[in-house]
Amino acid sequence: MKYQRIQLERTLGEAEGYMELGMAELAVAALQRRGKLVHASARGCYLMGEALRDLGRYREAIYPLRRSVDLLPDDIRVWLSLGWCYKRTGHLEQAIEALEQALDFDPAEAVLHYNLACYWSLARDRGRALDYLARALDMDSNFRDLIGEEPDFDPLRSDPGFKVLTSLTV
Repeated sequence: MKYQRIQLERTLGEAEGYMELGMAELAVAALQRRGKLVHASARGCYLMGEALRDLGRYREAIYPLRRSVDLLPDDIRVWLSLGWCYKRTGHLEQAIEALEQALDFDPAEAVLHYNLACYWSLARDRGRALDYLARALDMDSNFRDLIGEEPDFDPLRSDPGFKVLTSLTV
């Protein structure tokens, strides 16, 4: 048991190092070598999901990210990554669901509200998109700097409520 824990910690450290160096493929290989140990670790599953996400293998990243959420449901980073992957695999409803679940753990996390505003905009739900965007901006006005370049808001750009909300100065 102690030996396995040491093996896991070394593997996770190796994978984190590869990720810091932008070598996601090597991180995946390191994690795969310790498959069962990694599968039992929230951090290991998160690292696997992040590495796969970095490689653009979004569909494959969903399983380890879901596993990480099951093991450690209050880690907002995992929920954000999971939402990211769902969105990029055409599962917008699941992306929204993931981030709304994350709000149960940290309703004061502005990035969750901002990303939900993006996702609801893509889903063409003007009311929810504007509500979440208003909350995100109330919590952290720095998100205002991202709105102009965010393509997810393109469906709302001509909306009068969006224009009013985004033109307000803080």
